[in-house]
Amino acid sequence: MYYLTNELWFPDPSEADEDGLLAVGGDLSSERLLLAYRSGIFPWYSEGQPLLWWSPNPRMILKPNRFKVSKSFRKTLRLEKFRITFNTAFCEVIEQCAAIKRKGQDGTWITSEMEQSYLKLHNAGYAKSVEVWIEDTLVGGLYGIDLPKQKVFCGESMFSKKSDASKVAFYYLAEYLKRQDYKLIDCQMYTDHLASLGAEELPRTEFLKLLRY
Repeated sequence: MYYLTNELWFPDPSEADEDGLLAVGGDLSSERLLLAYRSGIFPWYSEGQPLLWWSPNPRMILKPNRFKVSKSFRKTLRLEKFRITFNTAFCEVIEQCAAIKRKGQDGTWITSEMEQSYLKLHNAGYAKSVEVWIEDTLVGGLYGIDLPKQKVFCGESMFSKKSDASKVAFYYLAEYLKRQDYKLIDCQMYTDHLASLGAEELPRTEFLKLLRY
């Protein structure tokens, strides 16, 4: 494991330990965050912990044209009860992602420092959001980092206050990225939920090859 200073660099992702932890320290500057995502690395830590950088092996990814739409979810889409927007309420989405209570998770890894750092990236055009509304109430959404040159979207977090709301956001993100010929959505780590939507695990070496441009 490497300890970072103010110098803007990261070790090779292959140096990560078996859990995927690569480095400790550094900062959340826009320059470092963009370097991290472009290198297949992401920050993940809790309040009170040092800044931790990860590059797990294998890596969970979703190819936009492989999003699985079940019969029940297809029915949800046909009902058209949700209204979808892109990049109209980024601050609200990241705040809800930080505030939402998750099963088996005490607190949040989206610290106030992280919120401010991603807001800067949003204002610079790199961090994007998808919002799901019922009338004028925000009921779900997601955010992540867009790497258009690499044709990769790095998903960070999503939330849902109504059944299927976050899944709807994910579906519309995949549909948009499919039309833009994106190679993949980086989902970072395995969950049963992501697998049910068509996400798959790739060896880190294969993921890094796809990340190159």
